[in-house]
Amino acid sequence: MEHTYPLIQELTLILATAGAVALIFKWLKQPIVLAYVVAGIILSFFITENNPEYENIETLAEIGIIFLLFGLGLEFSFRKLMRVGATAVIATSFIVICMIGVGYALGLCFGWSHMASLFLGAMISISSTMIIIKVFEDLHYTKKNFAGIVLGILIMEDLFAVLLMVLLSTVAVSNKFEGMEMLYSLFKLGTFLLFWFILGMYLIPILLRRMKRFLDDETIMIVSLALCLGMVFLATQAGFSSALGAFIMGSILAETMESERIEKIVLPIKNLFGAIFFVSVGLMIKISSLGELIVPILIITVVVIVARMIISTGGVLLAGQNLKTSVSAGFSLAQIGEFSYIIAALGMGFGVIEDSMYQIIVSVSALTIFVTPYVVQLAEPANDFLEKRLPRKWQNFLNKNVSGVHPVNQNSLWKKLLKEIGMIILIYYFVSVMIVNSSLAYAMPIVQEWLPGLKGNLLVAAATLLLIAPFLRAVIIKKNHSVEYKTLWQESKINRGPLVSTIIFRAIICAGLIIYLLMKLFHMNFIVNCVLSSVILLLITLSKQTKTHSRAIESRFKENYHAKERYRESRAPLTKGFVNHVLERDLHLSEFAIEPYFSIVGKTLKELNFRQIFGVSIVTILRGQQRINIPNGNERIYPDDHIIVLGTDKQMEQFQARLDEKRKKYEKREDMLAPEVQMRQIQIGAESRLIGETIRTSNIQETYNCLVIGIERNDTSIQDPDLDLALEENDIVWVIGEYNNILKICEI
Repeated sequence: MEHTYPLIQELTLILATAGAVALIFKWLKQPIVLAYVVAGIILSFFITENNPEYENIETLAEIGIIFLLFGLGLEFSFRKLMRVGATAVIATSFIVICMIGVGYALGLCFGWSHMASLFLGAMISISSTMIIIKVFEDLHYTKKNFAGIVLGILIMEDLFAVLLMVLLSTVAVSNKFEGMEMLYSLFKLGTFLLFWFILGMYLIPILLRRMKRFLDDETIMIVSLALCLGMVFLATQAGFSSALGAFIMGSILAETMESERIEKIVLPIKNLFGAIFFVSVGLMIKISSLGELIVPILIITVVVIVARMIISTGGVLLAGQNLKTSVSAGFSLAQIGEFSYIIAALGMGFGVIEDSMYQIIVSVSALTIFVTPYVVQLAEPANDFLEKRLPRKWQNFLNKNVSGVHPVNQNSLWKKLLKEIGMIILIYYFVSVMIVNSSLAYAMPIVQEWLPGLKGNLLVAAATLLLIAPFLRAVIIKKNHSVEYKTLWQESKINRGPLVSTIIFRAIICAGLIIYLLMKLFHMNFIVNCVLSSVILLLITLSKQTKTHSRAIESRFKENYHAKERYRESRAPLTKGFVNHVLERDLHLSEFAIEPYFSIVGKTLKELNFRQIFGVSIVTILRGQQRINIPNGNERIYPDDHIIVLGTDKQMEQFQARLDEKRKKYEKREDMLAPEVQMRQIQIGAESRLIGETIRTSNIQETYNCLVIGIERNDTSIQDPDLDLALEENDIVWVIGEYNNILKICEI
């Protein structure tokens, strides 16, 4: 046990310091992440790189990065990525590319190397998800329309950050910019992501469903962490970072029915190790050297804030949003946070950035985080200023929403058909390629050890063909009997040639994969190989058993992928179409939970008259499993109801403020501890007015909120006395109640 004492001491010191500073920052209403960094700075005076315990802290910090990215993946999910829409994709792409350019140019101005300047650009290109969410909650902006756009951009930025980590690792290792090498890294990353997402979505939901009755909170935590660390191991073996593996597994689990439960259970672990990571960030800051670096710190801070405000506003405008929404969103993104630390640590690990640059970027991040709440609140005055100064023609142009404009032929049958065929080829053919390569790389050497020669190769070939048969059949056959295909076939004979060509193309690439497999295993004549491959492909296409397996695999994957979405849609108060229709105007929908202590509880909508007071309308009331759409004026509000409210940003803000006012009053009342219930005895004196009264007529319970549980009379104990029993002189009455009320009974 003695060898664990240093680690326990280090953890005690880290957590005690972090906890103390966090309490101070909570009191000052500052972000908790900043508190942990400051705690690390304080500890840097006592723990240096020369201390033996520093290595343990670095190890714990690496674990912290893993759990931070795992938690981020749980909040991310690929389905969310597909839902963020064109606004988030266009805006984020513009912001990240421009900010990398700004950072790169700024680094060169300071005389830094090309590599260090590139890392600086990456560090300042990603906003802080945790900080923005915290600021929105504190300022009650979560119900505002632009908040949804900002959160969509943050989701996209998280994905860009992961891509940047992979690309920067490749560039740092080679220490040069090579287009082909970077393309290969992107291809390798895409392959890894797609393979494990498809495999994970097929296997993990089935695993969790079948184990559901055994999965209590403890077990599901162990299983989730095991899956996370398993993917971390696979990612590192494939040449990627451990953080990427954790992010991928979090994203896969985010698509399962258990995602919210896993996220809640894993949150304390993520918070613990995340705190240690941020403390380690502060630990690497050397206060003594900051004086020399104050000029670059201040310059980069100002550039980051101003550039991110302008570029983010421009990105959202470019995506088709109006000026007011763009300014509000742009000013919200004017900081850098946790990913800056991770990318900086990555650069330090590869030796491409100096220690001084690390000091600068952490200091810049701390300063931008500190001013974030004030910058966010500047959005409204800035928008008012622009509306007054900009020419009306410019305002009309900027406020023209182009996000809803689509080409006329977007939904054409050809585009829809080709898009679906492309998706089928991407998924099913990709899985087939991965199976073939895995068989040749891993299965063949193992089989050859115990069954060498031709027999072993035949076994590998047969097993591989059986595995890929359902996928190859899907590539060739799927969509050949779809409505789009049949309609195009019947509409014109001109369409028939291209339609047949799509089948021939798919058959050729499938045959090519079989040819590749047989050539690797048997080295036969090419013509013979082509003929044999064609025969095998024909048998696969015509096989009823393969057809059954193919449909079963597809059905299971779709069921797993759509299960969570279908569950949410079944509980959703409104359809997506209605929500999108509302968002096209200056209106949006928000959900509010009704606490039992709210004064509106028990009142009818007619009595409350929300539309007259706040201008908002109640669209839906969610009450348990019941959904009341467009409730009438006689409908009452009950505790724990969830109401869906329709209104503008300003109306929502007023409504939220009234609810927060009620909540604060209740919280203050909760802080005052209620008196404890006590059990006391009261002796009935000769002058007591209780003599002759029964327990019922004495009103002890009704008036004084006390309960009579027994009477002692003439050495006899009467337990649970009858309510009509008359009280006599010298009775000793046992009562339960609050002390002050018992004293009042004694005075009767």
